[in-house]
Amino acid sequence: MFDVAVVGAGPAGAWTACLLARAGAQVAIVDGSHPREKPCGGGVTGRALALVDAALDRSRVPVVQVQSATFRGGNGRMVDVPLPQDAAALVVASRAAFDGALLDAAIHAGAAHLPAQVLDISRDGRTFTVRTSGGTLHARRIVGADGANSLVRRRFARPFPRGQLSIATGYFARGATSRTIELEMVDDPPGYIWSFPRPDHLAIGICAQADAGVTAGDLRAMASRWISATCIAAGSELVPYSWPIPSLDANGFDTVTTYGEGWLLVGDAAGLVDPITREGIYYAIESARLAAAALVGSGFVERAYGDALHGDVFDELRRAARLKSGFFRPRFTRLLLDALETSEPVREVMADLVAGAQPYRSLKRRLAATFEWGLAWRALAGA
Repeated sequence: MFDVAVVGAGPAGAWTACLLARAGAQVAIVDGSHPREKPCGGGVTGRALALVDAALDRSRVPVVQVQSATFRGGNGRMVDVPLPQDAAALVVASRAAFDGALLDAAIHAGAAHLPAQVLDISRDGRTFTVRTSGGTLHARRIVGADGANSLVRRRFARPFPRGQLSIATGYFARGATSRTIELEMVDDPPGYIWSFPRPDHLAIGICAQADAGVTAGDLRAMASRWISATCIAAGSELVPYSWPIPSLDANGFDTVTTYGEGWLLVGDAAGLVDPITREGIYYAIESARLAAAALVGSGFVERAYGDALHGDVFDELRRAARLKSGFFRPRFTRLLLDALETSEPVREVMADLVAGAQPYRSLKRRLAATFEWGLAWRALAGA
């Protein structure tokens, strides 16, 4: 009998298991697919890395430290914005290497790893039974870290409706890399196209709401045309991918279920993804920290976890959701590029936002403090 069974060995699950094992809990982490390459940008912000850096064998996690972000407009405009190169730097890692290092840290801390597919989860009184392709185990509590299509969520809460999911699709461009991320916001469907440089390939893709009326194939075709138009991956082997990502609106963060009696959800399974950038690694790791703290505490641990999430985490994500509606409009894109071209203070704000160092709660105040009143206020009003 385990104290906790963690379903899913991505960053949220591996870090939860690591922290619990360090605290003396008997932990099993169950996942037969990790570590694997993931269809996302792969950017790890400075604040995310700070939470786990001491536990990582960095020699096993090669990264690209991103030097700049290129913002593109649909009419061919481009603005390069230098990114922080200090503790707030944005790095991009192979997700197979990054996730694998976190899983190794959990195993080293004493977590038992069962590399098997979870087939079903049931509950009998105070005991959970996890049936897998490699056998059956029992635990007093369950942590669901199994992504947007979480089995734990489906068994004990309800799956995310289509309107609360995004489709991320695109290509891994094998053999190409750089030290610049590329971002182009599009309005039909609202979203953005990106290219993130990993150590041995580019992760190129587009993300849009799943109920926006386009298919993964439509979106991938948009990404393909963008790759051709920009020549960003000339001569590279293009390997396609698709993946669902939670994308809640402001009301969704008020009503989403993240815990119940004996179980918790972390990371993507809890819907903890920035609605604008779709960045989720920081929130995966932070939710793991909060879940572990609650589980080794006393009293109503599930409620304690929910209360912790509804503090800074949900407050920040809710603010992003409220800004999202105007973020991808052509008018905002034009004003943003105007501001980036002419204002060094606005470039600094945007650089910190991309690198994860600028929270949404102080975004308006910091933009106003640039004294670029016309540009900053029109850009913000456009969003």
